Amino acid sequence: MRQKKDLLDMLADAGQVERLLTCIEFSKALVSAYDMETLLTAILERIKTIIPASNWSLLLVDHQTQELYFAVAVGVDLETLKGIRLKMGEGIAGTVAQTRQPIFIQDVDQDQRFSARADTATGFATRSIIAFPLLVRGEVVGVFEVVNVEDERYFREKYLPHLSILADYVAIAVDNVYNLQKLQARTFIDEVTGFYNSRYLACQLDILLPKILGDQEELSVVFLDMDNFKSVVDTHGHLLGSQVLGEVARVIHAALGPDDSLVRYGGDEFIILMPHRSQEQALAVVRRLRQSLNSTLLLQKEGINLQVTASYGIATLPQDAGDRETLLRIADRAMFCSKGRGKDGIMVGRDLTPAPET
Repeated sequence: MRQKKDLLDMLADAGQVERLLTCIEFSKALVSAYDMETLLTAILERIKTIIPASNWSLLLVDHQTQELYFAVAVGVDLETLKGIRLKMGEGIAGTVAQTRQPIFIQDVDQDQRFSARADTATGFATRSIIAFPLLVRGEVVGVFEVVNVEDERYFREKYLPHLSILADYVAIAVDNVYNLQKLQARTFIDEVTGFYNSRYLACQLDILLPKILGDQEELSVVFLDMDNFKSVVDTHGHLLGSQVLGEVARVIHAALGPDDSLVRYGGDEFIILMPHRSQEQALAVVRRLRQSLNSTLLLQKEGINLQVTASYGIATLPQDAGDRETLLRIADRAMFCSKGRGKDGIMVGRDLTPAPET
C-alpha cells in the first residue's frame, strides 16, 4: 500500500511539473505577441490544452467606456457575445473587475451577482464559475473566467494554482500590447495638429489598397495646400502659424465622414484618405469643406479673426491610378494645378479637370 501511495504521489508531482512547464511555454508564446489579434490567438490555442473545462472566456476592459467586453471565448460562438458589454460591478466578471478579487462560485443559481446575459445570447447553461482579475500595477485590464469545470474538487486542487499564474501572464501580455499600441499611435500622430502624420499615410495605404483593389471598390485621395500661408507666418509668427494649422485641421476633420482620415503631410499641406468614396462623392465632400474653411474665422481668441483659403486636388483609385505612388502623385499634381490657376479651387483626376463652381 505504501508503494502504491508513493507511486500516485510521484504521478501527481509529475503532472504538476508538466502543467508548470506548460505554463512557462504559455508565457513564452504570450510575450512574443505584438498585436492584440496575435495575442488572443496565442491564448486561444494554448489555454484549451491546459484547462479542462467546457467553457472559458477572456474579457478585456475598454479603456474609454470602462466596460468589459468578450475578447476570446471557448465553448460558445464569440460572435454572439460581441455585443455584450458588462459594467463594473455587473455580473461575476464585473464584480471581479470592481473588487480586484478572484471569485469561485459552485452554483450560480444561488448567487445574486450572476448575470445570465451571456447565457441568454448563446444558449449556454452556466453552472459554476472561477474568475480571476487580470491585474497590472494594481489596475484591472480584464477578467479571466473558467466555466463548468469537469471536476470542481480536482480542478481546485490541481489547476487553480496554475490558473492564477496564467492570469498573471495574460495580464502582463495584454498590458504589453496596449503599451505597444500607444507607442505606435504616438509615432503616427502629428504633434502640431493632433491628427495623423505621413508615417500613418504610408502604412494605411499599404493596408487599404489591396483590400480596395481586391473588392473592386474605390478610394479617393485629396491633397490640400493652404494658400499664402507664408504670409500668415510672416505676419503673426511661427507660434500662431502652428495654431492656425491646428484650427484648420479641426475644420477639415469636422467635414469628414467616420471612415475618412486626415493626415498632415508636411508644412501647410494636408491629405485626406477617403476609402469607399467615388470621385463624385469625394468632390461633394471637398466642396462642403472648401465652403466651411473659407467662412471660418481663425485665431478668434487672439482677436485676429483670420480667414484663409486652400487649393485642392482629388485623385481616385482605380480610375486615375492603380498603385499608391501614382495615386498620390496625381492628387498632388491636381492640387498644384489648382494653385497655379489662381488658388482657392478644386482640380480633379489625372485629366486635371477643374471642378465647376456650385
